[in-house]
Amino acid sequence: MVLQALVLLGYFGFFVYEIMQGASDGTVLAGTLSGLILVFAILSSVLGRGWMRGARWPRTPTILWNALLLPVAWSLHDAGRSALGLGLGVLALVGILSAVLAGPGGTHHGADEVS
Repeated sequence: MVLQALVLLGYFGFFVYEIMQGASDGTVLAGTLSGLILVFAILSSVLGRGWMRGARWPRTPTILWNALLLPVAWSLHDAGRSALGLGLGVLALVGILSAVLAGPGGTHHGADEVS
């Protein structure tokens, strides 16, 4: 999830750059996508922090957030950004698979609380 947060921040920077350069055909679409990607990056970093601390709570939110990234990836594909969409889709699927394989409680090291 930490890696995902970093990749998503990179995508966010890319969209902001495109908007500032006027390279985006749809400024509203690029602005909306960049906002969504920033939200996902922040939430991914929170989940990554939970995973790194061995907490049990990040499993379900990790699956949910990654499932919600799949339509964003498809939107990127539809907007002519197939490479970005494919990369984001693969990242989301890896996140889902990793959370599923972690099991119901993940690895527990006594840090269940969010701090």
